[in-house]
Amino acid sequence: MKKTMLSLAAALYCTSALAQSSAPMVGDRPLVQVKPKGMKTAAATPAKPQSMAVKLQACLEIEDGTKERLDCYDAVIPPAAKPKAVKAKAVADCKFTKEQDERLACFNGFVENMPKLPKS
Repeated sequence: MKKTMLSLAAALYCTSALAQSSAPMVGDRPLVQVKPKGMKTAAATPAKPQSMAVKLQACLEIEDGTKERLDCYDAVIPPAAKPKAVKAKAVADCKFTKEQDERLACFNGFVENMPKLPKS
């Protein structure tokens, strides 16, 4: 029993001593490990950007008629004041509507009628 404990302690001491030693040397220079060029880690790979339509459809998950949903739409398509507002012909034209309730209704009208896109 004592031999087993002694050999276990010696093994643990040796592995901790090896772990604390400096990097392996080649001659008088440290050994450097290089990653292959084709290999990328998951953290280094940027996420695929979502399309505007997918972002707008994500806003539909927020309760209708709320400031939060309008804020979500405004984050995708920021509002822009236009002196003479014209009826929106596309979802991007909703940004010119000054009144928040009208802008929300404009966005809802276009986004709810979009074909459902797969979420990436």
